[in-house]
Amino acid sequence: MGKVSLMIDGRKVTVEEGTTILEAAKSIGVEIPHLCYMEGLPPTSACRLCVVEVEGAKTLVPACSYPVSDGMVVWTDTERVRRARRMIIELLISDHPLDCMTCEKSGSCLLEKYAYELDVPSSRFAGERHSYPVDDSNPFFERDYSKCVLCGRCVTVCQEVQYQGIIDFIYRGFRTKIGAEFDLPLGETDCVSCGNCVLVCPVGALVEKARKRKGREWELRKVETTCPYCGCGCTLIVHVNKEGRIVKITSDPESPVNRGWLCVKGKFGFEFTHSPDRLTKPLIKENGRFREASWEEALNLVASKLKEIKEKYGPDAIAGLSSAKCTNEENYLFQKFMRAVIGTNNVDHCARLCHASTVAGLARAFGSGAMTNSIEEIANADCILVTGSNTTENHPIVALRIKEAVMKNGAKLIVADPRRIELVEFATIWLRQKPGTDVALFNGIMNVIISEGLYDEEFIRSRTEGFEEFKEFIRDYTPEAVERITGVPASKIIEAARLYAKAERASIIYSMGITQHTTGTDNVLALANLAMLTGNVGKESTGVNPLRGQNNVQGACDLGALPNVLPGYQRVDDPEIRGKFERVWGVKLPEKPGLTVVEMMHAAEEGGIKAMYIMGENPALSDPNLNRTRKALEKLEFLVVQDIFLTETAEYADVVLPAASSFEKDGTFTNTERRVQRVRKAIDPPGEAMPDWRIICELAKRMGYEMDYDSPAQIMDEIASLTPIYGGMSYDRLENGGLQWPCPDRSHPGTKFLHKDRFARGLGLFHITPYKPPAEEPDEEYPLILTTGRVLYHWHTRSMTSRVEGLNEIYPEGLIEISPEDAEELGIRDGEMVRVRSRRGETTAKAQVTERVPKGTVFMTFHFREAAANLLTNDALDPVAKIPELKVCAVRVEKIT
Repeated sequence: MGKVSLMIDGRKVTVEEGTTILEAAKSIGVEIPHLCYMEGLPPTSACRLCVVEVEGAKTLVPACSYPVSDGMVVWTDTERVRRARRMIIELLISDHPLDCMTCEKSGSCLLEKYAYELDVPSSRFAGERHSYPVDDSNPFFERDYSKCVLCGRCVTVCQEVQYQGIIDFIYRGFRTKIGAEFDLPLGETDCVSCGNCVLVCPVGALVEKARKRKGREWELRKVETTCPYCGCGCTLIVHVNKEGRIVKITSDPESPVNRGWLCVKGKFGFEFTHSPDRLTKPLIKENGRFREASWEEALNLVASKLKEIKEKYGPDAIAGLSSAKCTNEENYLFQKFMRAVIGTNNVDHCARLCHASTVAGLARAFGSGAMTNSIEEIANADCILVTGSNTTENHPIVALRIKEAVMKNGAKLIVADPRRIELVEFATIWLRQKPGTDVALFNGIMNVIISEGLYDEEFIRSRTEGFEEFKEFIRDYTPEAVERITGVPASKIIEAARLYAKAERASIIYSMGITQHTTGTDNVLALANLAMLTGNVGKESTGVNPLRGQNNVQGACDLGALPNVLPGYQRVDDPEIRGKFERVWGVKLPEKPGLTVVEMMHAAEEGGIKAMYIMGENPALSDPNLNRTRKALEKLEFLVVQDIFLTETAEYADVVLPAASSFEKDGTFTNTERRVQRVRKAIDPPGEAMPDWRIICELAKRMGYEMDYDSPAQIMDEIASLTPIYGGMSYDRLENGGLQWPCPDRSHPGTKFLHKDRFARGLGLFHITPYKPPAEEPDEEYPLILTTGRVLYHWHTRSMTSRVEGLNEIYPEGLIEISPEDAEELGIRDGEMVRVRSRRGETTAKAQVTERVPKGTVFMTFHFREAAANLLTNDALDPVAKIPELKVCAVRVEKIT
């Protein structure tokens, strides 16, 4: 686009063609009042408060939507303009409660602000006024229609950002209001409670219930931090009242990750922080019951028991689980503690249960086991393949970019998923494969691409190796052969292949539906093959993009909470690497790779592991084959658990140490796109709870190893000195939006997308990925496939979300989804309780009869201890990544009579 020059209030300004008057004015610091306009939303010109005078125009024009032109002369503050704006304010307050003294929005209400600035204390207009009852049916916020100014912001965000379309303008004339279909209360609609309508409301019509009577807007202290839930890494602005309590959360429209938008957990899921269930003092178990103890007593006991077991059985009799919920600095110190203080590489964390296949697969294919591209790039892709990811529920903010790509930019969406997830409604093609047949499906797509000559020969020739062997291997995976394995019609496989291969920029997005298999590494390698085959790596809006499940699962991997690598994926069995760390840490380090999560539990069951130190993990509910995991925890001679709640795992502990939540400490998280962002302390921890990094330091000192750090910033400096991909990072550089690794030095700007000119390993490597069936398939005794996942309203093992009243109100219990055909066959009705059995255990759940799942497949979440899906799941492991097969096992479902 070209440039145009114009005059605004006597000042010359040059802007891009197509810029609006309001945007041009803002660029030179001229504020134009507005109610309906909001940056990031399309303008509606509804309120007319932004009118300005343009020389030559017959009427005042709305600055929010009126484009500039060359030579235009604009006046934003003439008497004519002010008179028009005062008239608009008068009209609005003529039908608006003037209860500013008690209104929760007072201090940040735009109507109040402009009435003050334009000196409009009251309205001359009298007549009929609206008086609506407050709609409080949503568990998180209220809608007071009497205060609504009909700006339409909430409608726009619901329809054109969230793409839910729950609300719109209803009725006509004086009766016009904003409401749901048939004027239903919001609580009776399909509203997902994202709260983005609340975020954009300029007046007091939409207000969070949790902040009512908790403090005036000008009294609230605002702290910017990073969300503690999924791997998106959204920016949060935490609002804290004078009593030190979080009362609401908003976001920053300038955030590079979420652009100010949030999901229900990010916006409203902070209530757990103030739960009366929080651990506030150390606990020691005596005679099967916990008693409170001092920090001195608890830490001395832990240190003495770990020393005793180390001396008696050796350091490898001890294992540690670090945490994807904790900060980078805490994960770094935890693995340092296990290696430098205990002397073992038996350290792992929940990435083993979710994305170990990603790290293994992408590292083999590309040389780096992380998301290749950035979240913001997704919106500009021409074709997006989403597979094994229920993105709208598990990574809602990433889903907004996918919807934007489709709805605004015309991208083609391919969804490969056995369940009918929400994104299917936006898809060009839905490939409904049988669970566990992903490798065959991707091989079939690549067979078509090669046979039809749609592959990128130049990219393959110059950037990859192993193609000829791969090309020969893939011949057998014809669409017809793949249809017999996957159940996906050959015609759809061909259509998907053409759609993906012909796109200029094609992006692959996946999650645990791909990784949690005994063939998880092969699944990831097949996706890497597909991207390389079409040249869709190393450029914007392309790539292979795993979505990480927890807030800092990427960072925990980066910082060495894995049994085979030190921070920065530097191998423990490399003497030169070990030597570098030994010089800084001052001790000899173990060279033998340690045990993974599931291997630790098996070793504990067999008596090889005698003690465990578990920080912020809950294997007693999150691991597969829970009966076996729980037996292993019971057999330990000593277990110490460090957490914010007395979790299912903490109940097995000998000592429980109370930790601070992410709202109560400083540090950093690394999100799914490799972006390292600040975590900032907003409130004090309850009681005697301490940040995990301080607890680790205190414990190390009692075991004879000095860990002296003044702050997490100092820990990050040590990380940067030892970890090349974090080499240029420091707290001062992370202040504004963070940095994406690799960032090797302080002059480096961070890396938006990987493998631009060459792969991290040099050439990308094609791998042979033959289809192998799941470790367990249905049979006569167990005729159904169970697949597991998450829901929007809960997270992980619910240790946090179960303490949020509104989330429990919306999704109060564990369900099992079953198809109408299977339900009819088994005589099961919707809402009935059923028993689910596998070869490993059984549980009960309420049946939800739905077409979301195909015949022969049932679906459960693993969130609920009362309906624990992991009592059923299979702990068979991927031979490379050692990830368990959580996504496929054989079960039978019985009606409880």
